[in-house]
Amino acid sequence: MAVLLSTKPAAMAMWRDALLAVDPSLEIRMFPDAGDPAAIEAAVVWTAHDMAELRRYPNLRLIVSMGAGVDHLLRPPGPPPSIPVARLVDRMLTTQMGEWVLLNVLRFHRQDLAYRAQQQGRVWEELPAPVTAETPVGFLGLGELGTHAAGLLRGLGFPVLGWSRRPKQVAGVETFHGADGLAAMAARARMLVCLLPLTPETRGVIDARLLGLLPRGAFVINGARGGHVVDADLLAALETGQVAAAALDVFSPEPLPEAHPYWAHPRVVMTPHAASITIPASAAPQVVENLRRARAGQPLLNLVDFSAGY
Repeated sequence: MAVLLSTKPAAMAMWRDALLAVDPSLEIRMFPDAGDPAAIEAAVVWTAHDMAELRRYPNLRLIVSMGAGVDHLLRPPGPPPSIPVARLVDRMLTTQMGEWVLLNVLRFHRQDLAYRAQQQGRVWEELPAPVTAETPVGFLGLGELGTHAAGLLRGLGFPVLGWSRRPKQVAGVETFHGADGLAAMAARARMLVCLLPLTPETRGVIDARLLGLLPRGAFVINGARGGHVVDADLLAALETGQVAAAALDVFSPEPLPEAHPYWAHPRVVMTPHAASITIPASAAPQVVENLRRARAGQPLLNLVDFSAGY
């Protein structure tokens, strides 16, 4: 039986080598060269793979997302019914996202955009020093990624707030939940960091209403999914100064169209969905372990709950 890989061509060889380094007995096939459909027992896939294609494999017993998110797998028609889907919860993904959040919080906190503009204009002027203890950072999402990034900022002395759908306790974080909690947290967040899973309930959560609740001149940092942001509302908030600047790693659609206003916006910092990139050598042991568990009929690691959307 074989494992099918489907991602960018340049990355598939790295995934193949990483999986074989963990278990040399694996038979690896790289899409679209799947061979006999009946031989495929597991599919390790990323965003471009068509879920309808997986219905061709009668002996498929496991689907693994190559990242922490799974919204790309939930688009119609969705995964084949009754086939379990696992996502990656990998220390390197968590570390990278923490670094990206920290980079952008500090970029805005230490007035980097203003100083870069002064450099271009050959202006030598010291700006008022920011006070870390008076700069609350609010997190949308307190899962693995959000909790880790919140801890990094707490260690630097930032007051950290966090919102989740259900009540949750995180050491050193003032937590909120539900609709009222979201409004209460937003009203205090000088910086708003989104690390939520994308579900029907969270799509468009960063809209005119939420942005209007932030303190004037707040910053928005989105490393989750482009669908969390209503682009027109964010651009309007940037225009009025309600939002001072935004750091965006994710967009809808991707790649971002060349004519999109974000490209040339002086107060938007962009990265091309690169905040946290799966490193095959780090993730491969988890994939192989889940394949072993699927074969043995044992509970999977990081099984996706489709009723919750993640």
